[in-house]
Amino acid sequence: MTTVTVPEPVHSFIETVNAHDEQGFLDAFTADGFVDDWGRVFTGRAEIKGWSDNEFIGATGVLTPKSVTTDGDLVTVIGDWRSTHANGLSRFAFRIAGDKLASMTIREG
Repeated sequence: MTTVTVPEPVHSFIETVNAHDEQGFLDAFTADGFVDDWGRVFTGRAEIKGWSDNEFIGATGVLTPKSVTTDGDLVTVIGDWRSTHANGLSRFAFRIAGDKLASMTIREG
């Protein structure tokens, strides 16, 4: 089995998500961070939480990275997403700002 190396802070974020840690998930984003889930954009802690309660942390999702690319402050993870809401290969593009996530964009893998 091949191990995929995921850079920080994305590595810790994935571990937090897979542990279903809502507080850690929300704390991973900058104050003005956003999630773009297939074109639906959720900005700020309250909107991200509302989305996540049903479709991410609340859906007990688990992300298993298959490949990772890094281009400056953009880290893209192709991974297998499994949850009670959706399943399948997905592309997660993370924009990094220091030790936080400025954004997470989810598309088909």
